[in-house]
Amino acid sequence: MEIDLSVKNCVKSFGSFLAVDDVTFDVPQGSFFSILGPSGCGKTTLLRMVAGFEEPTSGTIMIRGRDMRGVLPNRRPANLVFQHLALFPMMTVAENIAFGLRRRKVAAPERKRRTEDILERVGLPGYGGKRVDQLSGGQKQRVAIARCLVLEPLVLLLDEPLGALDLKLREQMKVELKKLQAKVGTTFVYITHDQSEALVMSDVVAVMNKGRFEQMGSPQDLYHAPETPFVARFVGENNVWAGRVEKVGEVVAIKTDEGFVFSAKSQSPLTVGDRADLFLRPEAMRIEPREPAGLNTFSVSVRAILFDGAASRLLTATDSGHELMVALPQNRRFDHIAPGQTITVGWHPESGVCFPAVNPAAAADAGGARP
Repeated sequence: MEIDLSVKNCVKSFGSFLAVDDVTFDVPQGSFFSILGPSGCGKTTLLRMVAGFEEPTSGTIMIRGRDMRGVLPNRRPANLVFQHLALFPMMTVAENIAFGLRRRKVAAPERKRRTEDILERVGLPGYGGKRVDQLSGGQKQRVAIARCLVLEPLVLLLDEPLGALDLKLREQMKVELKKLQAKVGTTFVYITHDQSEALVMSDVVAVMNKGRFEQMGSPQDLYHAPETPFVARFVGENNVWAGRVEKVGEVVAIKTDEGFVFSAKSQSPLTVGDRADLFLRPEAMRIEPREPAGLNTFSVSVRAILFDGAASRLLTATDSGHELMVALPQNRRFDHIAPGQTITVGWHPESGVCFPAVNPAAAADAGGARP
């Protein structure tokens, strides 16, 4: 498969500050590639280098095999959709979309044809004569994307384009963007701090932290098989136990600081006696398991029911006060559970993952903390 974007050993420093630290990745033609990370991790700087608004300190950026060093932004086969869209309020939708074509001196009949075609492709046929202030937030989003796509870029760059939308519209636009990218076939490179956006839309996600990629893979790989504590904390929600390794093998046995002994898989080499952190997702915990054999089981008290439809959870605690989140399926089986009750929970050893212990400061940087 042809590679649309290839970034090799890319470094960007601002004085003594290293914003992007030796990043390498390829984006195949027609794919949806996301860079996920917290604010300040370097993802916007990386995208701006691909767009041409920043030059790498070292390394290469190639689009469809062509080295982009020294190529101005308006000369690159890539276009950038900004978070705040930057539509021209005094222009109609069609005029906004045709703006770049006019700058390129495309003839008026061709501008009209291409504008109408791209409006059809983004699901806004007949909207060319409308003013920008007559559009909904989602429609403005599609116009901003259409304005870039009409220039037929090899790569479309999106800088947190859903950040200014309300929650419900963001949820709708995640699906719309995924469908749109599949329909037009243009390579999308998308940056976000919102894990849900990255997981829902992307073919491949790179998790970025302090200027480097911690892990790159499918959304399923990142979620089910995190390779570092940072990825385990940042992608999805996790319960975390601290403890010491008691046994190693196909799975490790870890004795938590509360005295529980759990079996779990390990993503990093561990030896007996090592301090380790164990991560477990709320949805991996089974409430009152009918077949507890082979599971790690223990009792917790229910402190609160956090109702959120399909995302409902129980806030629970062990006897020592260690708080845990447990997913609460809305299948009516657990309607009897109420705050104050003691329940049994269990989880399969393959659902938990252990890493060598990290210090509290590192955990805070990763956006997570022990309950």
